[in-house]
Amino acid sequence: MELKEEFESAVARSKDLTERPSNEVLLQLYGLFKQATEGDNEEERPGGFDFKAIAKHDAWAELKGKSKEDAMKEYIKLMSSLK
Repeated sequence: MELKEEFESAVARSKDLTERPSNEVLLQLYGLFKQATEGDNEEERPGGFDFKAIAKHDAWAELKGKSKEDAMKEYIKLMSSLK
């Protein structure tokens, strides 16, 4: 299976998890997904008291410089560990 297809399959499986992962794992998945699909986070960091948006922004920003392919591989690996 091609990497992109394997990644898309892992994304689809993420919607069918029987147990909700921890917030930390959810943020890892979010950051890896955004890095794999959009590349480096160039957005401005949210301000104020929107802690969820800040956490999501930071999870993605921490992956700056990681290639889309590496982010896909890590996402697939993390999803496999959640089965």
